[in-house]
Amino acid sequence: MHGSLMLDIAGTWLTAEDRQLLRQPQVAGLILFSRNIEDPRQVRELSAAIRAVRPDLLLAVDQEGGRVQRLRQGFVRLPAMRALAENANAEHLAVQCGWVMAIEVLAAGLDLSFAPVLDLDHQRSAVVGSRAFEGDVHRATLLAGAFVRGMNAAGMAACGKHFPGHGWAEADSHVAIPVDERSLDEIRANDLLPFRQLSQQLAAVMPAHVIYPQVDASPAGFSRRWLQEILRGELGFDGVIFSDDLSMAGAHVVGDAACRIEAALSAGCDMGLVCNDRAAAELALVALQRLNVQPPKGLARMRRQAFPGVEYRQDPRWLAAVGSLREAQLID
Repeated sequence: MHGSLMLDIAGTWLTAEDRQLLRQPQVAGLILFSRNIEDPRQVRELSAAIRAVRPDLLLAVDQEGGRVQRLRQGFVRLPAMRALAENANAEHLAVQCGWVMAIEVLAAGLDLSFAPVLDLDHQRSAVVGSRAFEGDVHRATLLAGAFVRGMNAAGMAACGKHFPGHGWAEADSHVAIPVDERSLDEIRANDLLPFRQLSQQLAAVMPAHVIYPQVDASPAGFSRRWLQEILRGELGFDGVIFSDDLSMAGAHVVGDAACRIEAALSAGCDMGLVCNDRAAAELALVALQRLNVQPPKGLARMRRQAFPGVEYRQDPRWLAAVGSLREAQLID
């Protein structure tokens, strides 16, 4: 079996225990949260310390914009994606926004922001809401594709989430188990379209902790039907599949952290995220050691392809991009 673990740390610097964990070959990624971040210089120093232990580790963060934005102090406060859609020049602005986000994350020493959100805003899910570009599937796909182009131009791979769409299910999978009762045909005609149309531009996909009972009894991230038959087979996606956080309530239907990561990898995930629970992460790691998993293929394309210097704000492209976002009153 192929697969690996992405975990987190508690503070703004590495402890001896963190270093020991990161040395384990089954750990292939680390995600930062707000508690790990003070300012750009500190993030660069932390990133360098992590890479000194494991140069090959994939370093990630959630820097979508709007309310899901971990890098704040000393970084551009990006708009929610929905705000982009309200502009006449929305496609151009989406490219600029994706580029600005990616440049700042890369310059901080990280590889990847888990973005963009490809969920549709059906005016039902509070946890999606303004994180979605649009409710209209064609416009959402257009703007998400533009955002991906901006990310790619900066040297960052894109990860579309939350496959096959979290916008219809009302519950928040952080604290509950959402259910989407629609048929596969309905989902194919709507929420699946951005993933289908952008499948070749995305280097990674993150499935939703949502159950679609007309398709499979398991949440999408634990479903071979969704990940193998539909995402890999029908959509032809050949990138990396990251689980959503296996500590979230929506994942608990499968059992403890060892059961969850084994179920996620067996269904087709390449990397399991276990966050905000060190005991669970250690349990998942022991499970991967027992299973003798091999690192997934394709992780190299998720690593940053460009290394912006700390003086990136002097770059004419930066000044033009930030200027256009300011002019549209999307940033301060």
